Amino acid sequence: MSDGGPVLALSGGVGGAKLALGLYRVLPPDTLTVVANIGDDFEHLGLTICPDLDTLLYTLSGEANPELGWGRRGETWTFMAALEKLGGETWFKLGDGDLATHVERTRRLAAGETLSAIMDDFRRQLGIAARLLPVSDDNVRTQLETDRGRLDFQDYFVRLHCEPIVRQLKSAGSETARPNPDFLAALADPELRAVIVCPSNPFISIDPILAVSGVREALRDCRAPVVAVSPIIGGKAVKGPTAKMMEELGLPVDAAAVARHYSDFLDAYVADEADRDAVAGLDLPVVLAPTLMVTLEDRETLARIVLAAADRRRR
Repeated sequence: MSDGGPVLALSGGVGGAKLALGLYRVLPPDTLTVVANIGDDFEHLGLTICPDLDTLLYTLSGEANPELGWGRRGETWTFMAALEKLGGETWFKLGDGDLATHVERTRRLAAGETLSAIMDDFRRQLGIAARLLPVSDDNVRTQLETDRGRLDFQDYFVRLHCEPIVRQLKSAGSETARPNPDFLAALADPELRAVIVCPSNPFISIDPILAVSGVREALRDCRAPVVAVSPIIGGKAVKGPTAKMMEELGLPVDAAAVARHYSDFLDAYVADEADRDAVAGLDLPVVLAPTLMVTLEDRETLARIVLAAADRRRR
């Protein structure tokens, strides 16, 4: 393996996409493959919506909306306004430009194309040199057992604003889902430089990837070093319900708990400098670094730190 070898990243949406962009900018672009969570995907208004894949698509192409953190830059909302006048469901916002992605994807899925093929074409059309893969072309859907009953992920996350108390999570369909063959081939590549677990929510962004049959085992068997980046800084989540969810699941809300969640396949861990004490007792190499990614420079700096940590742990 050389420092110019391919790199594989596992990512959810906004938080993971920040590091994915950093990796994309510091690596030869065509050496990066990003494997995306599909547990958030759902059918809405007759369309197949893939939030994390699309966030990565827009982020890597430079089309992400910097104000919202999701959706497309320069978005307009004529469709949603017209839908509201008709009494339609408006709890999940679809911008006019974003709508084109969902319509075209749904049309092509109905015509028999795979999600992998469609997303590969989309990323090429938007000028992305890195590969962007759904973990599977089969359906995997995150479901939550809560104090309000069983909820599909988007009902919990968007419609109910993460208010219900989470008791348990399930990746429905993961037992029979087939992992993306290009993902497995990348993991088995003897030239693979590193596998990077981006700082996404471990339970709703990374676990649905790991839950697909054979994926966790392939990570354990992978010859390349596997490095994860903590989504927790100083006992708090940078974004989203990670900390709330950890507390409700009976886990300590700290960076060490995330590392332990990945402990069966992890070779090194990158945590924020604020969490020095929290990770002191971990039984694996830890790199402390500024992990809050506010600027583009932050993303690139963290990407270099993570890659250096991986290079020191070559198996």
